[in-house]
Amino acid sequence: MIETEVPSLSHINTDGQIKMVDVGEKSANARTAFATGRVLLGEEAFRQVKENQIKKGDVLTTAKIAGIQGAKHTSLLIPLCHNIYLQNITVEAELNEEVLSVDIRAFVKTYGQTGVEMEALSAVSAAALTVYDMCKSVSKDITITQIRLQAKTGGLSGDYRRLHDN
Repeated sequence: MIETEVPSLSHINTDGQIKMVDVGEKSANARTAFATGRVLLGEEAFRQVKENQIKKGDVLTTAKIAGIQGAKHTSLLIPLCHNIYLQNITVEAELNEEVLSVDIRAFVKTYGQTGVEMEALSAVSAAALTVYDMCKSVSKDITITQIRLQAKTGGLSGDYRRLHDN
């Protein structure tokens, strides 16, 4: 029998129990993350968003605010995420006429001991869910899709940039 080394899991203690990673000894540095997502609306919902006719109000502005809130509250939603001091959050929500969607982009920045990928992804997710919530009375056929990390900088694992749209 060949012995194989079991990889060390950062969120599991020696007793096999879940734990939060101690980042206290890690050095602080600049860290950023950029994430994107898409909400496919369909013709009628897209038209109403474009003409600002959705009964709940301005969908794009509300989605941007929700995205900022989503990034700020990530550690409350994801159990093992650290509460991070965020220096910048930028959320954009833009209509894409070609595919009848709202395309969402979020950029998050900090100077700290752990990355902000989850905060960028939470921003996109919260913005997308807000678009869905505001438009659901017009269509139940709305699809949230393609939420993903596009790039990150900083940290031990180094920089990352998505090369393919798979």
